[in-house]
Amino acid sequence: MTLRIGAEEEFHVLDVESGRLAPRARAVLDRLDGPGFTAELQPSAVESNSGVHDTLDALHADLAGSRRRLDAAASSLGLVSVAAGTVPLAQMAPGRVTAGRRYRHMADEYRRVADEQLICSAQVHVDVPDRDTAVRAMCLVSPWLPPLLALSASSPFWLGTDTGYASWRTMLWQRWPTAGPAGHYPDAAAYDAALEELIRMGVISDSGMIYHDLRPCAHQRTLELRICDACPRVETVVLVAGLFRALVRNACDRLARDGGPRCDGRHAWLRAATWRAARSGLEGPLIDPVTRRAAPARVVLHGMAARLRPALEASGDWETVRELLAQALADGSAAHRLRRAAEAEDLLAGVDLLVAETRGVSGPRTAASAGISRARRPRPVADGAGT
Repeated sequence: MTLRIGAEEEFHVLDVESGRLAPRARAVLDRLDGPGFTAELQPSAVESNSGVHDTLDALHADLAGSRRRLDAAASSLGLVSVAAGTVPLAQMAPGRVTAGRRYRHMADEYRRVADEQLICSAQVHVDVPDRDTAVRAMCLVSPWLPPLLALSASSPFWLGTDTGYASWRTMLWQRWPTAGPAGHYPDAAAYDAALEELIRMGVISDSGMIYHDLRPCAHQRTLELRICDACPRVETVVLVAGLFRALVRNACDRLARDGGPRCDGRHAWLRAATWRAARSGLEGPLIDPVTRRAAPARVVLHGMAARLRPALEASGDWETVRELLAQALADGSAAHRLRRAAEAEDLLAGVDLLVAETRGVSGPRTAASAGISRARRPRPVADGAGT
């Protein structure tokens, strides 16, 4: 059985001179031919949508190609695109959202939460047999999502200061009324009833505003991962996709065997585990889903890969995931790399690094080669509690 995969990536649009957010996503989209790119709530963000693929190699090629197209379109306008949970030099612009009735409603209803939605994520879709299986699988997959967040963590800075977190995007995102762990539902009917109740209550306006860390897709037979930061390196997205596909395959196989194990619904600890991953990234402890005790990130992730090896091998992903995981643990999280660049120079050096890695260049780059001007330098990075 082949479980196909796809991914959505969100990108910040930055001014090439200052490295600051630029509300010019519409102009960038107008320069992109063909489907695959869409607008987001904030006019400084663009989303790309991959095709559907059988292999991680094909997904990698697709995502890398989309990034090249986006970079070319942005560069022609004096802009650059960056894949990261937040960018170091974000700035508030209350009430400024992409044109459209739905986005205007979100800005008016959620106010500061919407104003501060200056964040980007990476989402992964994996095939499931049906919606009932998707809903039931969520309970088995959910405990393993915080380690995937740790792998993706790329947002230590917010409004020019160090937050002390590896993923500050997570802390901002969790303020939405439907964000966080998905919860436990016995079947799709129960899940859909809970969704309809939220709409009747007026908390959300439509099913697209279910922002759980994991959800069954409303218009495709897929399970959708939503917990991760956008990732500067496309290889990180591919690594997360490989692990997530293995989690879904493992859950589907378990459910197919005599109905599979029933979930006890005890997921109160997951919010704490997500906080831990957002705080630590790969540079501190995570909560081991098996023992529910703190353990080094390396130990948790190696244990996760070993546990999923049969599913990874069944999809032909084992060698790729093993190599990408080793590299990720050796290099550290994007949050760690970004902090290191900013501490060595300044926040603009961190932006340079994000631009270079989004373009597919691993390792620090000079300002000239990354495309960001050094003429206007922000103040040095503020001291923060690192991880």
